[in-house]
Amino acid sequence: MRKVVLSMNVTLDGFIAGPNCELDWHFEKWGPDMALSLCEQLSKADTIILGRVTYSAMARYWPGRAADMSFPREDLAFAEMMNRYEKVVFSRSMDTPVWNNSRFVRGNTGKEILELKQQAGKDIIIYGSGKLVSSLMQLNLIDEYLLWVHPVILGKGKPLFKDKINMKLMKLKTFDSGVVILYYKAA
Repeated sequence: MRKVVLSMNVTLDGFIAGPNCELDWHFEKWGPDMALSLCEQLSKADTIILGRVTYSAMARYWPGRAADMSFPREDLAFAEMMNRYEKVVFSRSMDTPVWNNSRFVRGNTGKEILELKQQAGKDIIIYGSGKLVSSLMQLNLIDEYLLWVHPVILGKGKPLFKDKINMKLMKLKTFDSGVVILYYKAA
């Protein structure tokens, strides 16, 4: 059975974005070593699940990256995978794909994820998509949590966790920037 893997940037105080969806704190620490780890993570998947807001932002950003000569060359493999992989988007209001290999789901989130897990293939990965992630956590459908913990305190913002979740630490990885990836398995 395929795994659902959450890969999420989070602050030390547990926020995935500032109160107005600010992500500047995440980009301040980004480096080539982190790009390589992100690319390694994505290479273990073949399907990306997204909510409407995250999909809209990524669909504006990723399609033109490979042709953009100012785009960091170490991120090209990641951009290629983002554009090539199947994207399953959970939205009640969108139904017209603007990014290749995208399809929209309006129905039962849990049922769709369970069906995806039963299909042949690699892991299923989630980036961003706070509301979708919260729903999947409540349904116990996230198998692994890859938390990119940034050495930043926001004080307020959009929290990742709202309910109790039991996890088991599998490993961790550190970067010179002070960012740590905590690899957890759902317990």
